[in-house]
Amino acid sequence: MQAIRSINNNVAICVDAGGNECVAMGKGIGFGKMPRDVALSEVTHTYYSVDPRLLEGIKEIPQDVLLFAACAAEHVRAELSYALSPNMAFLLADHIAFAIKRAREHLQVRMPLAYDVEHNYPEEYRVGLRLVRQIRKEFLVDLGDDEAAGIAMNLVNSRLESVSEQDAARSQSDDIMLEEITEIVEEEFGLRVDRASFAFSRYATHLHYLFARLHRGEVLRTEAISGLEGLFDHFPEGVACVERIADHIMDAWGVTLDADEKLYLVLHVSRICIKGGNRAARV
Repeated sequence: MQAIRSINNNVAICVDAGGNECVAMGKGIGFGKMPRDVALSEVTHTYYSVDPRLLEGIKEIPQDVLLFAACAAEHVRAELSYALSPNMAFLLADHIAFAIKRAREHLQVRMPLAYDVEHNYPEEYRVGLRLVRQIRKEFLVDLGDDEAAGIAMNLVNSRLESVSEQDAARSQSDDIMLEEITEIVEEEFGLRVDRASFAFSRYATHLHYLFARLHRGEVLRTEAISGLEGLFDHFPEGVACVERIADHIMDAWGVTLDADEKLYLVLHVSRICIKGGNRAARV
């Protein structure tokens, strides 16, 4: 196997003996001058057909978290009864890294979807709960069981399955809505969102799950969660932007977003502005 481009010291883009490109993991595999030959004994994990947008995000994920997610992904694939996207390990790593960061900063946010996820996706929720307990032990963080819902949805979103014509039409409609919402964010903050960024991919995944819930009529009717008032103080521009997004969804689909859903939109809007926006390219 030949390493042709370094992602970080332990991850590299490689070409195997058959000429196929893959993302390979292994201690020190991305270190040194490229291209260079890599012994198979140096490689611990390989991933084919990975979305290129994920590669930039890998650089930001701590190596211990990335390795934990890679090993967890192998066990998850053996546990679940369906095929999972090759992107799953990296999406899972990003989710876990963000959850650990929030826990270490004592930012405890209740997952309003936990009850729905536990009952609609019990197999995935069970896996998520096991991973949460392993994360607590491995990284010594106070992570609530509700975080299992977020991990479970990463698995659900990574499922590979055939798409019907009806699903394809709905997917196209959702893509249009995603673009319209993104344009609202750009207009509100005077920036250009990089659609090729990892931050955008993460943000789009959240919105597509929200869209799926709205199509099924699974809109939550819960009380505003604790901490929402603080978010108004820390990111009022994001709150105002999400209110405009909620109005747009109401106008297009006749659905009202509750306070919990708005909170998660605010979190993702803030991340896309910080990680995936370019303020130098004014809209």
